[in-house]
Amino acid sequence: MFLSDMLNKKLNLPKPSEALPGRDRPIPTASKHFVSNRPLKGPYPEGMETAMFGLGCFWGAERLFWQVEGVWVTAAGYAGGVTPNPTYQETCTGLTGHAEVVLVVYDPKIVSYAELLKLFWESHDPTQGMRQGNDVGTTYRSAIYTFNDAQHQAAIASRDAYEGSLRGAGRGKITTEIAPAPEFYFAEEDHQQYLAKNPYGYCGLQGTGVSCAIPAAVSA
Repeated sequence: MFLSDMLNKKLNLPKPSEALPGRDRPIPTASKHFVSNRPLKGPYPEGMETAMFGLGCFWGAERLFWQVEGVWVTAAGYAGGVTPNPTYQETCTGLTGHAEVVLVVYDPKIVSYAELLKLFWESHDPTQGMRQGNDVGTTYRSAIYTFNDAQHQAAIASRDAYEGSLRGAGRGKITTEIAPAPEFYFAEEDHQQYLAKNPYGYCGLQGTGVSCAIPAAVSA
């Protein structure tokens, strides 16, 4: 009964009354990016834009984006839930409502939001609901959190186009959450750029093998 109850909590977002209380202050994290040595929390250079993606375990997801030319800095964190300033252990219970996400600060003159969307869609399976491969729970749901209307419309257009491609390949309906960006909580220092510190660490990311053709009208 206990295991069944815990699994149910991990597969269903908690109601505010069920969520863990969290804390008033941010949890400690790194001050600089382990790979680039740039300030994790800013200030970011003028002209930079911000994106936020959830595509399963944030260890591998963050590495995908920090390797992209034009991405200035990345950070692993938690977003989309109820509990303020959650810890990793708390989010893993499924009782905070947060997804593991990556904050991406990028130069739109070098890399477009459409290119980031393409990488996002092709790097995981967005049809799996509250899981990503062997990683099961609300924490690992697929999500795009947008910072302006242009990003929001681009995300929806790319989703609709990619869903057609996935269906043509025999895949199911996309379950990706697309919503205005909620508050982002930086994860603990150990989780920042985890796979740069632990090159042989776990990465469960696996795409569908279906190419994502971003509509020509998408620009953000």
